[in-house]
Amino acid sequence: MLDLLVGPIAKLLDKVIPDADERSRLAHEIATLAERQAHEIAKAQIAVNREEATSHSIFVAGWRPATGWICAIGLATNYLFVPVCNFILTITESPITVPPLDLSEMMPVLLGMLGLGGLRTYEKTKNVARK
Repeated sequence: MLDLLVGPIAKLLDKVIPDADERSRLAHEIATLAERQAHEIAKAQIAVNREEATSHSIFVAGWRPATGWICAIGLATNYLFVPVCNFILTITESPITVPPLDLSEMMPVLLGMLGLGGLRTYEKTKNVARK
């Protein structure tokens, strides 16, 4: 979105500011504005995550493990429980079939958590993890 504005603003700067160095400095400042804002938002989220992780309250620090367990139970249900149930139902010649769960909304959460866990493991192997 901001990229669409940079071109017209740069043309406007050509008309308003005669100094080429000042024009290029302002154009660069405008172009990097979105990146700096995204960086500041990411730093603020890291600070919130740090506070949550140091909390001893299960309602603050316990949501991540709970989310992980819910994802693990959903995955186990879909790939262990449902096939075993359907196998048993097939053997008993039952017309009932247990449908698999829709994991399309859960998998991004699970994969994101696994990615963060992988990064944490990498930090521990390089001895840079916080205690």
